[in-house]
This record gives sequence, structure tokens and C-alpha cells, in this order.
Amino acid sequence: MDASPEAAADDATPRSSFSRVELALIGALVVVWIPGILQLASIWSSVEYASHGFLVPLVALWAATAHRVELSGLEPRPMPGGRLLLGSMAGLYLLALAMRDPTFLGLVAVATVAALVLALRGAAWVRRLQFSLGFLLFMVPLPSAWVTPVIVWLQLLVSNAAVAILRESGVAIFREGNVLVLPGDVSLFVAEACSGITSLVTLLPIGVFIAYFTESVTWRRFVLVLTVIPVALAGNLLRVILTVILSTEVSVEYATEGPLHDWAGVATYLVGCLVLLGVGALMRRWIPERESGTVR
Repeated sequence: MDASPEAAADDATPRSSFSRVELALIGALVVVWIPGILQLASIWSSVEYASHGFLVPLVALWAATAHRVELSGLEPRPMPGGRLLLGSMAGLYLLALAMRDPTFLGLVAVATVAALVLALRGAAWVRRLQFSLGFLLFMVPLPSAWVTPVIVWLQLLVSNAAVAILRESGVAIFREGNVLVLPGDVSLFVAEACSGITSLVTLLPIGVFIAYFTESVTWRRFVLVLTVIPVALAGNLLRVILTVILSTEVSVEYATEGPLHDWAGVATYLVGCLVLLGVGALMRRWIPERESGTVR
């Protein structure tokens, strides 16, 4: 007996495609989350070290497409009670909006995406998409109570290191807290942006992304991610030193204002990414995969 056209069409439909009901659910969820997205976007646009939050969902989505072949072969098995779990996320979402806590709201957003995948496709899809779902955590704004002490510590660390290096180079410089005093009673303040917190928080997801897609050995991935810390701090230390030198040789305005100062920050990221890629290449060359132990 021949199969009906409807059955043939169902067989031809990829397993990863969504039904109209599922698309309607996803669309409704996006509309409901507009206030939450706007609240998160206000943090991403106003806090310098959180500005990468705009790009994180796009990178996570791109990373998910890297598994589209495997996903198309997975049988959709929605988790029993998955839609109930998704409904409970709605309650947490309303609570997060009322609290106006961006960190809590961001965590609820990530949990909602994971619950949506469980409700529509099941645990196997979540396991396959674990990197993309985990990467979404980088868009969650960090609590200011955690970040502020780190910023102060980094400012002092960078200030001390810059003064020590510059003095060894013959530059007459003194430090008063986070203020660097130069000859001629010229003062430079080591701001948050120069402390390294922005580079550190922004380069970390880049390091994780590079480690995941360029390395297959767990320990090499771990080393690559850890490399972000010295790279970010060294880059900003160099930025402070160059700012001091330009202030003494040219002018404070030239060193701290205008396109040169802005492009110095961009250069920090570009050089940081190149260093991470270089570290990975060196590890692959010096310790080939067959000598590295277990791979993923």
C-alpha cells in the first residue's frame, strides 16, 4: 500500500525543522521577552565591560549551527513536563523584571532558552548544544558588588606595575592611589577602562570560543582560556605605559583624548586574539594531539 502524500511530506521534513505550533511558541516567547531584552540591553550599552553582551547571543547561535548536521539526525524527544518547566521560567522572568536585577534576569534568560530546547526537542539536543547554551552565560551582567573590588585591585596592580617599569626606564613618576603624577605636576588617573577589567571580561568569551573550536584536547583548552588573564593585564599595562610616555613627550590631551586613545583599546583586543591563536598554534606544534592524552 502506497504512503499518503502527507506521510511522504512528513518523512521528507528534516527532524530539526520546527512545526507551526513550535514557531508560534518561539515567536510568542520572543515578544514576551522584549521588556527583559531591553533591560539587559540598557546594561550592555551603559557598562563598558558588559558591552560584549550584544554579540554573545549571535555568537552562540552561530556556534549552534556548527552542529546542524548532528542535530538533523537526532530524534526530537521533548522532555515530559518540559512545557511546564518553560511555564515556571515565565514566573521567574516576571520576578526578575520586578526586582530589576540584571544578573538574575540574565540567568533566567539563559535558563529559559535551555527550557525551550528541552520542551521542544529534549535532553539530547541540550547535550549537543551545551557549548552554545553555556556560552550564553557570558551575556549575563556581572553583579557590581563582585566587579567593583576586582576593578580597584586591578587599578592598583596596573598602577604599581606601570610606575615600577617606568622608573626603571628613567621616567620620574610617582603614584598616589590610582593617580600617576608626572613631571610638571601633570596627573593621570588610571580609570576602570585602563585597569584591565574590560579586556579581561571581553577577552574571556573570545578565549573560550577559540579554545572550543581550535582545540580538541581538554587541558590545552584550559591553558588557552587561562592565558586570557595575563594577556588582558599585560595589554592594558602596556597601554598605560604608552599613555604616560606620550603624555610626557607630546601632551596629556594627545595621549588621553581623541582617536589614538580609542584605537589603543581596539588594538588591545586584536593583539590579545592574535596572542591566543599563537599560543594554541605553539601548543599544537610542540605537543601534537597524539601525545596530549584524551581528546573530546
